[in-house]
Amino acid sequence: MSDASIEALADALDLQTVRVVGRIREHGSLTAAAASLGYSQPAVSQQLRRFEQRTGIALVERAGRGIRLTESGRVLARHANAVATTLEAAAGELAEIRGLRAGRVRLAAFPSASATLVPRLIAGLAARHPGVTVTYVEAEPPEAVAAVRGDRADLAITFSYPGDRDDPHTESARGLDVRSIGAERIRLVLPQEHPAAASDVVDLADLADEAWIAGCPRCRGHLLELTTKAGFRPRIGFETDNFVAVESMVAQGLGVALLPDLALAASPRHPGVVTRPTTGADVRSLHLVTARGGTRVPAVAAAVAVLEELAPR
Repeated sequence: MSDASIEALADALDLQTVRVVGRIREHGSLTAAAASLGYSQPAVSQQLRRFEQRTGIALVERAGRGIRLTESGRVLARHANAVATTLEAAAGELAEIRGLRAGRVRLAAFPSASATLVPRLIAGLAARHPGVTVTYVEAEPPEAVAAVRGDRADLAITFSYPGDRDDPHTESARGLDVRSIGAERIRLVLPQEHPAAASDVVDLADLADEAWIAGCPRCRGHLLELTTKAGFRPRIGFETDNFVAVESMVAQGLGVALLPDLALAASPRHPGVVTRPTTGADVRSLHLVTARGGTRVPAVAAAVAVLEELAPR
């Protein structure tokens, strides 16, 4: 292909076409792709037709009652996230030249961050950069990482536990930028009258015979990892990812639990429980996930700077 042909194709490409193709790959249909972008299906179809008329290249083709990406569409879809991030970065740098008076950050974060880090981030950005808009969706780390990869979020606040085999920052975050911003202590939550509550620090091995309140099977990897190191497998009596419910259950003597500091800070402490550190000084690491080069977008870089100041050390 000649240089002139390549330039003509480059001129025909636009951010909206790239986004549309990326969403078709992600959602599998034109209707779902249009809905995710906030457009009507006819508008998205017209966008694709205009591109084909300008270039002679079809990006989608009929497949039964639906559509699928052509080979050309799949090639463009592979570059969709990187292209969108690069163009956002260029727009952001232009905004930075005029003093970051405008910008947008699409944020995803886990539940206990919703009540702690996220409100302080939004307030901090509003004070420093009033023109920056923040949108927010709550998501556990695997879903938050997927949102960044799918260009539905610019920045994700996530966590990981040492030794967690389901850590979302391994395979699923490949090709994204992941930076650690701090760590929070994991604490035992005990009934106020529990014998171990008299100790300043508790050895998990002393709780081998207790009933435990744990998160869902996907979320309890850290508990299993720590108790295995302590020499026992926990007897899980109740299962919930609601940290307020965990404290209430512990207060009623239904079991003991492990919760990180942000979860404990996210709600008023139940008067019937006490918390104690473990002898292993166990922690949960906090991370920020962006698309590769995402912090070149000034609004995202500003959000990262605020979060690095807020994160527990």
